[in-house]
Amino acid sequence: MSSGEDEIVGIILAGGRGERAKPITLKSADYIRSKALIPFAGRRLIEWVLDACREQGLRRFYVVTHGLENRNQIKLLLGHGERYGVEIRYSRSRFDRYNVGSAGATLHNLEHWDLQGRALILPVDSLFDFDVAELAETHRASQALVTLATVERTAAEVVGKYGVMQTDERGLVTGFVEKPDEERLRALFPRSVEEAGATLPTNAGMYLVDCGRLRLLAREPELLRQSHQRLDWGGDLLPRLVARGEAVALHTINRLGDLGNVPDYLGTLQHVLDGEYSQMNRLMDAPDEPGARSWIHRSTLLAKDDVTGTTLAQKIDEGSVVIGPGVRIGREVEIGPRVRLEHADIGDGADVREGSTLLRTACGESALIGPYAQISDSYIGPMVEIRSDLHHPATLEGYSAVGDGAVVSAGSRFHGVTVYPGLRVPALAGLPAETQLRTADDILRWM
Repeated sequence: MSSGEDEIVGIILAGGRGERAKPITLKSADYIRSKALIPFAGRRLIEWVLDACREQGLRRFYVVTHGLENRNQIKLLLGHGERYGVEIRYSRSRFDRYNVGSAGATLHNLEHWDLQGRALILPVDSLFDFDVAELAETHRASQALVTLATVERTAAEVVGKYGVMQTDERGLVTGFVEKPDEERLRALFPRSVEEAGATLPTNAGMYLVDCGRLRLLAREPELLRQSHQRLDWGGDLLPRLVARGEAVALHTINRLGDLGNVPDYLGTLQHVLDGEYSQMNRLMDAPDEPGARSWIHRSTLLAKDDVTGTTLAQKIDEGSVVIGPGVRIGREVEIGPRVRLEHADIGDGADVREGSTLLRTACGESALIGPYAQISDSYIGPMVEIRSDLHHPATLEGYSAVGDGAVVSAGSRFHGVTVYPGLRVPALAGLPAETQLRTADDILRWM
C-alpha cells in the first residue's frame, strides 16, 4: 500500500500471556515466552506475520505489548523494523493498565498514535492466509467502520466451539451468536445445517478498521468507561457497534491457523508443510523436492552421524533414512541411521539418533531425540532430551508436549502428557491423558 490516504498500517496485538499454549510459551517454569516469539517453521511467529503483511505493501506497524518480559522480548527481536524493511513502534508501558481487553488496548493506542486512516488489526497467536487488497475492497464497497475477516466452517465444526454472525441482504452484520448448540444453530441457520457443504462465517480475529471514525465513537462516555474496565473485540466492542447501527462488514479469507494450544499448533504446522497456506508458500524457501515438500539445509545433508560415519545425503540415497512428505530440517542437524521422519519440523542443531521415528511432530533447536524413540503428534521444545534405547524406547503421542530443557527418561510412555521446562522426568507410564507435570512434586505423585 502506498503512503498517504491509501495507506494501511498494521496493528499487532501481542499483549496476551499465552496460557493456553503452555509449555510452548514457557522458557522456564516462571518465565513466559511471548506468544509473538513462538518458534514456527524455523522462525518466530511474529516474523512470519510481519513478512506476510510487508509482502502485501504494509510498511508501518504498531505493536501493542504488555509487561516487561513481553515488551522486551519482542523489541529485542524486531527492534524498530530495520532488518525487516518496515517501521515499528510500540505501545507505551503506561498504557499497560488499560490492556484488559483487546479492543480497549486498541482504542487507547489509536488515540495515542493519532491514527486517522485504515488499520489492519491482527493477533499474534494465529497464522492467516489472506489478501489485503481484497479485504480493503470489501471495506471500501460496504463503507464499513469495521470489516471482519472470517473463515467459513460447516455447522458440525461450529457447534459449541465457534461464534457465528448473522447478516442482512447487504452482507452487513446484524447479530452475533456465541458458540451455539445444535438446536439453536438449526433454528437460526436451517439451510446451513441441512444442506451438504453449506458453511457459516466465523470470526478470524482480524479486523480492518477506519481509525478516525472509531476514535470518535470511543470518546463517548459509556464506551470510554468500558475501555478502562474490560473491552474485547469479539465479545464486547463488535456487538456494541452492531447494536447501535454501525456498518460492520464480513470478508472471507482463505485460511486461519490457531497456534494457541499444542493440538492447533501442530495441526497448523502440518498444513503449512503440506502447502495449504498459499502465502507461506511464497514466503518460505522453495522445497528441495516439491512433490514430497521437504526442506533440508545443506549443512545437515553433509553432516555425518557417529554411528555409521555417513552423511545424511548418503543415508537417504541408500534408503537407511526415510524422509516422508512435509519435513523441514534446519541447520547442522545430525540424523542417525534407520530414522523415519514425516510431517516433522526439526530445529537447528538437533540430534535425532538411530532408529527413532518422528511423525507430525515439532522438535526444537538443539533437542536430543534418543535411539529408537517413537514420537508422534507431539511438541518437543528446545534443548529437550528424550532419553531412549533399543530395550527401553521412549514413546510420546496424543499431543504430548515437553517444555524447554526438560529431560524425559528412557522407557517413558506419554499420551497427551505435558512436561514443563527444566524438569527431569523418570520413566513413567500409564499417566492419564492431559496430565500436566509442572513441578517435581507433580512427578512424585505418579512415581
